[in-house]
Amino acid sequence: MRWQTIPLYHYFLVATSLLITLEAVPIDTDKTKVKELPVEEEKGPAAADTGLYYDRYLREVIDVLEKDHHFREKLQTTDIEDIKSGKLSQELDLVSHHVRTKLDELKRQEVARLRMLLKAKLDSTQGTGIDHHTLLKQFEHLNHQNPDRFEPKDLDLLIKAATRDLENYDKERHEEFKKYEMMKEHERREYLKTLNEEKRKEEEAKYEAMKKKHSEHPKVNHPGSQDQLKEVWEETDGLDPNDFDPRTFFMLHDSNNDGYLDEQELEALFTKELEKVYDPKNEEDDMVEMEEERLRMREHVMNEVDMNKDRVITMEEFLKATQKREFLEPDSWETLDQQQVFTEQELKEFENHIALQESELQKRALKLQKQKEELERQQDLLQAQKQELQQAVQQLEQKRLQQNIPPSGPAGELKFQPPGAQAAGNVEAHPTGGSQPLPSGHIPVAHEAAAEQIQSHA
Repeated sequence: MRWQTIPLYHYFLVATSLLITLEAVPIDTDKTKVKELPVEEEKGPAAADTGLYYDRYLREVIDVLEKDHHFREKLQTTDIEDIKSGKLSQELDLVSHHVRTKLDELKRQEVARLRMLLKAKLDSTQGTGIDHHTLLKQFEHLNHQNPDRFEPKDLDLLIKAATRDLENYDKERHEEFKKYEMMKEHERREYLKTLNEEKRKEEEAKYEAMKKKHSEHPKVNHPGSQDQLKEVWEETDGLDPNDFDPRTFFMLHDSNNDGYLDEQELEALFTKELEKVYDPKNEEDDMVEMEEERLRMREHVMNEVDMNKDRVITMEEFLKATQKREFLEPDSWETLDQQQVFTEQELKEFENHIALQESELQKRALKLQKQKEELERQQDLLQAQKQELQQAVQQLEQKRLQQNIPPSGPAGELKFQPPGAQAAGNVEAHPTGGSQPLPSGHIPVAHEAAAEQIQSHA
């Protein structure tokens, strides 16, 4: 069930930057060409994973709060800054008992999960006796002083932690991209060192040719400008560019009809521009660079249009942006191939860091190799001792046989009995007066003697 105003999930998703979908980009649908389909029960789209290690806990808390009528109403009338500052968290005292009980249960589960992670990580190396309560302090998204109850402070910490972590997400993505580009250049230069002069010149010429080919692309419109939006209006929406209307454009690309253009919907608008520069079929086009370009475009538009920095664009903000000079007469947009992603000094420091890591890995590999050789030496020594012991046992057995001493079994017992004992052991007992018939030709000794006496008297 969707609310007619601002749903709680969306408010957290947008206003507090808690559940921003950071990676997936939806297909930009031409709403003017879509046929009407039978109305079905509407289901909200599943938001992408935030990448936070407490993502599941965050989502479950929001889902539970969404069920409380008072909290939902209060959220709709609360200023964004009040949400971020923690004032909204005090409303938690007024939610229903059922909701509080469920939140308590979620917190206990989260604390148990964190303790399990700590135990798995630390107990294996440091033994038992770890103070898990102290270690829980490193997790800033919950109140570790009360692991059994979800309190207003827990909601406050959760909002602040998620907002802070997600605001740093784009910065971390830029840093990872820079490392990616430096690694590419490092590997290229290392490869060139392995070639002779002729091959090296061929590779350098090929590299320059690919760079030149990549840079020869159609003009990229300034993201968020009238030219860029009109191109989407015409080529994606299939509408006459002369009929371009910002309000209609906004509604067409508000995919979930919630009254906002979020980061996901905004990034979808840049697909046409990115396709001018990047083609997955071309060797010279790097799709990792394409996603970095998409991120740069989205950040630029957000900085220009999102006035209250809540990471979404309202209709009002969008319409105001279309009245600015930058919208009608934008500056040219410089793509990544026109910019220097890193300096030679940064590359040198990066290579030094890699060399240090490789040195450490080589030391560890050498240490492991020595440990392996030592284990193999010990195994060979044990095998030799085993063979010597087996030979000693064999020699002892041979001496026993030469001295007419029966060989012994594993427990020292005789493997066979003396001849007399063996013969006696083979005599079958047959009690006198037994009713069992004797085998054919089998005559007891006493009966045989009596028969001989009868024959002599005869």
